[in-house]
Amino acid sequence: MARPRILVVGAGFAGVECVRRLERRLQPGEAEISLVTPFSYQLYLPLLPQVASGVLTPQSVAVSLRRSARHRTRIIPGGAIGVDPKAKICVIRKITGETLDQPYDYIVLAPGSVTRTFDIPGLVEHARGMKTLAEAAYIRDHVISQLDLADASEDEDERASRLRFVVVGGGYAGTETAACLQRITQHAVKKYPRLDPRQIKWHLIDIAPKLMPELGDKLGTAALEILRKRGIEVSLGVSIAEAGADKVTFTDGRVLPCRTLIWTAGVAASPLVGTLDAETERGRLLVTPEMTVPGLDGVFALGDAAAVPDLAKGEGAFCPPTAQHAMRQGPKLADNIVASLRGESLRPYVHKDLGLVVDLGGRDAVSKPLGIELRGLPAQAVARGYHWSALRTNVAKTRVLTNWMLNAIAGDDFVRTGFQAQKPATLKDFEYTDAYLTPDQVRAHTASLTVRG
Repeated sequence: MARPRILVVGAGFAGVECVRRLERRLQPGEAEISLVTPFSYQLYLPLLPQVASGVLTPQSVAVSLRRSARHRTRIIPGGAIGVDPKAKICVIRKITGETLDQPYDYIVLAPGSVTRTFDIPGLVEHARGMKTLAEAAYIRDHVISQLDLADASEDEDERASRLRFVVVGGGYAGTETAACLQRITQHAVKKYPRLDPRQIKWHLIDIAPKLMPELGDKLGTAALEILRKRGIEVSLGVSIAEAGADKVTFTDGRVLPCRTLIWTAGVAASPLVGTLDAETERGRLLVTPEMTVPGLDGVFALGDAAAVPDLAKGEGAFCPPTAQHAMRQGPKLADNIVASLRGESLRPYVHKDLGLVVDLGGRDAVSKPLGIELRGLPAQAVARGYHWSALRTNVAKTRVLTNWMLNAIAGDDFVRTGFQAQKPATLKDFEYTDAYLTPDQVRAHTASLTVRG
């Protein structure tokens, strides 16, 4: 009798934790496990701002799947571009461009999310995201190159546009990105004899009325004060009306010279969700508390791509798309797959949010672990301790700790590597959001397999 085939789509927090638990719980030969991912690493997203600012090297936050797995899982290098739940086939585009039709008995959809954009003129062409490792590395090079070019320029207008940086999104990612990058530019500018630190302008804007409302009024205000004290201009209730190559227009009418627009204004579920033709909640797959997709046999979903009921909050709430929930949903879903294989009852996912940590670089941080409000060095210790403990391999932990120590002792470096120096990088260049099939295309594709068979 053939062994059941379990296919996990996505190597983010949710997918990797699910695979790790499956490997521990399943007996050898009890099932086949496959993991679909274009990269052979799990990206530790919360530390991307520190990669962009050069505090951490890119390898530090890329946790090797080969090290963290027990070698029982087959890794398929590619991305899922469509799922036919009726035929139980997942269409995969391998990194070579070839198409693979992967049958499954159980499928775990953890494809994560992509940067959410809006119909703003020039946004897709001129904004940079902070969702992938390549984007973080690119932004670092880009920011340092603006200092180089401004220092060499004799044109005051060009210099002003190169030394103005705008970050859109006052949530966790945007706030940390603005704080970490502003810190490195203030340190770097001392090495440029023709530049004045007062010429560097950083702006953090958000359409919401508060900065990081999840922190509460007290800590949110503390974070706002830290940013403004550093010289970062924070504008709330404002967004981008138009983006250009050398200027941005805010919705309040301001037009600012700017050649660096970093967009972190939220995320949307992976476009893979749309290929299933299933019910969604604000773009995320609507699932049961056990993380099954209603009406689709053998289909489970979790993480950023799924609207998982938040039973701890109740009142129809759904779990927010955070690493904290994804890391805990993965093992619970794995347990439910094992239970399904063994004819046992499935259990619902329940987890109470443990709080939020925000590292603003240097000695600045605000944190709210277990409802306790912290700021400064205690908050910094909690934030870095949490991130360090969440890394899944000793190699990754050693790299991160070494990088932090080196940065504390030797300070920042301002090396520009030159990656993609000749090509402006857009959001689509990194996230490949146009690669997915429609539900009709998926069905037509799997139907053709039957005919050919």
